[in-house]
Amino acid sequence: MVNEKRLILANISNRHMHLSQQDLEILFGKGAVLTNIRDLVQPGQFAAKEKVNLVGSKRELKDVRVVGPVRSKTQVEISKTEAISIGVNPPVRESGDLNGSAKIKLVGPKGEVVINEGCVIAKRHVHFTPVDAEKFGIKDKQLVWVKAGIGTGRETIFADVVCRVRSDMALECHIDTDEANGCGLVNGDKVELITKLECKE
Repeated sequence: MVNEKRLILANISNRHMHLSQQDLEILFGKGAVLTNIRDLVQPGQFAAKEKVNLVGSKRELKDVRVVGPVRSKTQVEISKTEAISIGVNPPVRESGDLNGSAKIKLVGPKGEVVINEGCVIAKRHVHFTPVDAEKFGIKDKQLVWVKAGIGTGRETIFADVVCRVRSDMALECHIDTDEANGCGLVNGDKVELITKLECKE
C-alpha cells in the first residue's frame, strides 16, 4: 500500500547541459545570452532555446538542450544508453562533482568546445527545501530509497537516492530517462520516499 504522506513529485531528467559564460560565447557568439522558453520546477532554472550537439568517439548526439542560468563550469548530463551510443564513458555523479568525469566535444552554431571533464550520468536525487526536509525527516546528503512507477505494473524501488536540501530548491525527485523508461514513469508522476530502515523491516 502506498503511503500518501510520503509521495513526491517526480520529473525525468532528460539529456541537457549547463554552460559557463565563456563556453556559451564560444558556441553561440560573443555576448550571447540564454533565452528562457520555460521555467523549470527548481527556482531560477529554465529550459533555454539554445541547443548544442555532443560529439563522442562513435557519433554525434544532436540538439541537446541548454538549461539556464549559466554556471561557473560547463556540465553535460546524459543517460548511460546515450553515452554508449555516442562513445563516451561518463561516471554517475551528483551535479557539480566533475573531477575526473568524462571528456566530450560540444558543437554550437558559432564554434566548438572540448571539455576535458564535465560529462556525467546524473545520480538520481530528490530536492528538498529545509521545511520539506524536516517534514520528511531528511538530512542533506542522506541516501534514501524511492518507489517509482506506481500503478504501471513495473514498480521499481531505486536505492541510494541522494537528498539535496537547500533553501533555493523545491520538492522534486529527478531520475533519468533510462530509469524512467524501465519503470514506466512519466513527468508529473509521484514517487514514494522510503527510508532504508523502512525497506528492511
